[in-house]
Amino acid sequence: MLALGTELPKFLLNDVRTNESVGSDDFADRPVLVTFLCVHCPYVKRIQDGLAQFGRDFAGTELAIVGIASNDIDAYPEDAPENQARVADEVGFTFPILFDESQEVARAFTAACTPDFFLFDHDHRLAYRGQFDGARPNNDVEVTGESLRAATSAVVAREEVKVEQVPSLGCSIKFRSEGEPVTLR
Repeated sequence: MLALGTELPKFLLNDVRTNESVGSDDFADRPVLVTFLCVHCPYVKRIQDGLAQFGRDFAGTELAIVGIASNDIDAYPEDAPENQARVADEVGFTFPILFDESQEVARAFTAACTPDFFLFDHDHRLAYRGQFDGARPNNDVEVTGESLRAATSAVVAREEVKVEQVPSLGCSIKFRSEGEPVTLR
């Protein structure tokens, strides 16, 4: 896991809906939430409406939110950018969804699964990496975003994050094998 206090890894990726470049340098002096997600994962599907609501709830704050899709789309075509865009629109994500075709950004974050959340403070130091809440595809826990909400509220208020850092659970990020070529689309 990326160590707390780690600096926000640099990235510059295209938004699947607008094709505009979005990068880490766009968020100077703002806290940033980076979430790794995909279309096919039942763990993402379970919380996606709650994540959309989370985005709307924090839209009036200085928090920047970006979703990043890094799965190998040759092996998982359902996770292709056009499907990411469709689902983002259907669910109502108010934040950009970026496509990490090279998978270098996921590796820089040490992202392991979808969903996976990384919250950086105003100085772009990692303050929280963990679960959205306790909801899983196989339980009846209400989707509230409780864990991430508490951490985010603290970061936005420039307070210490006191939330237990429970690792995310989900589908593993589908990395290409080492040396496997990237298919540009």
